[in-house]
Amino acid sequence: MEAFDVIVVGGRCAGSALAAYLARAGVRVCLLDKANFPSETPSTHVIQPRGVEILAELGVLEPVSARGAAQLTRFTLTYDDVRIDGDVDSSGSPGLNVRRTILDRQLQEAATRAGVDVRTGCRVTGVLMSCDRAVGVETADGPLSGGLVVGADGRGSVVAESVGAGKYLVKPPGRTPIWGYFAAGSQEPRLRVGIHGNRGLLASPTDSGLYMAGVTVDHQDARAFKRDRETNFRNALRVWPEVYDIVRGAEREGPLRVMANWHSYFRESAGPGWVLVGDAGQFKDFTPAQGIADALCQAKSLSKAILATSVSPTARDEALKRWWQDRDRKSYDMYWFALQMGRAGVASPLTTEVLRRVADDPSGATTLLQVLNRELPSSSLFTTRRLLAATYATLRKYPDHRRSTCTEISAAVGAEIEKRRARRLGIAG
Repeated sequence: MEAFDVIVVGGRCAGSALAAYLARAGVRVCLLDKANFPSETPSTHVIQPRGVEILAELGVLEPVSARGAAQLTRFTLTYDDVRIDGDVDSSGSPGLNVRRTILDRQLQEAATRAGVDVRTGCRVTGVLMSCDRAVGVETADGPLSGGLVVGADGRGSVVAESVGAGKYLVKPPGRTPIWGYFAAGSQEPRLRVGIHGNRGLLASPTDSGLYMAGVTVDHQDARAFKRDRETNFRNALRVWPEVYDIVRGAEREGPLRVMANWHSYFRESAGPGWVLVGDAGQFKDFTPAQGIADALCQAKSLSKAILATSVSPTARDEALKRWWQDRDRKSYDMYWFALQMGRAGVASPLTTEVLRRVADDPSGATTLLQVLNRELPSSSLFTTRRLLAATYATLRKYPDHRRSTCTEISAAVGAEIEKRRARRLGIAG
C-alpha cells in the first residue's frame, strides 16, 4: 500500500492550497479529487483581498491574472433606496473574480510544482480506521495509507461522513442564487451587491471578458422561479438597470446555474488522525462572498498547525483540535453577519435605516469593506448608536411596521446572544 505523510481529499481551493503549503515544507502529500479538471462548482467567484494575498504567496495570482481574472477595485452595495460606494483596494490588495474552472486548475498546478502527488478523477469511498484513528483512505483505485487524512471535499464531505463528524449551529437557507456568464466585454471593475424588495443581486466582471450576473430569490420561491428561469431571471435583473444594461444585449455562455440545496453549518472538524478544512468543516450563507477567501486562509493556518506539531500523533491531535476551536472563534461573527445579509423576505426597514447611516458616514464604505475582509467585526457597522437611531427612525417613519420592527429587533438580540454564547462556551471540541 502506498504511504504518505498527509492525504488531502478534495483538490479545490482549500485542499490544493493546503497541499502546496505542506509540500513546500517537505511533507509528502497526496491530493485526491473525484473530478477531472477543469471542473465547475457552485461559487460566488469573488475573492476578498485577504484571499488574493494568499494566491500571491502560492504563485497563483500571476497565472490567473494572465487568464483574464478581473481585479475588483470598486464596490457598490444597494439596499432598497440606500447606496454605498467604496474603493476595494483603498487599504491594500484589490478583490478578484475568476471562475472556478480557472482558479482550481491553477491551484492544483501550484500544488504539483510544490511536489504534491495530485490525482484527479480518483474517487475516495471512505476513510480507513484502526483503533478509532484515521490511517488512510479507500479509493476506487485501491487503498492509500496516510499519517493524517484531511477532508477538503466540500459540503458533501466523504471524509466527514466516514468519521461521523456531526454538525452544529445549523441554520436553514435564506435565498437561492441563480447566475450566468455574459460575453459583455471589458467592464468597470466594480462588484455590485444588492437587495431590492425580495430580490438580491451579485454581479461583477469575471475572467475571459465575461460578466457574471446573479440574482437571489427566497428559498421557498425557488421552485416556482425555476419553472421559467429565463424570463424570471431577466425580469429580476431589470430591478438593477446598470447591470441589466450590461447583459441584455450580450450572448450568454452556457446555461443559467442554480445552487438549490444548501444550508449553513459548522462541523466537528478534528479527531484522531483526521481534520476538516474549508466547506467540509464550515459553510455559511454565500451573500457576503466569503467562501474562497475562507478556504485559502484556513488552508494557510491549518498548514502551520500541522507543521508545528511533533511526530507524536497525540500532540498533533491536540494541535488540530486547538486549530478547530480557533477557526470557530474567528468564524462566529461573519457566520451571523452572513445570515443577516442573506435573510429571506423583503428589504427590512430597520436594516435600511442602519445602512442609511453607514452611507452617510464618510468612513462608512471603508468600514463595510473592512468587515467583509474580516479586518473589523460586524459590530463596527451595527453600532449601538446606529441601531438606536435606526430604531427610532423606523418606528417614526413606518408606524405600520411597529410589530415587524420589534420582531426584527428581538431576532437580532437573540442572534447576538447566540453568537456570544457560542464564543464563550467554545462549542468546538
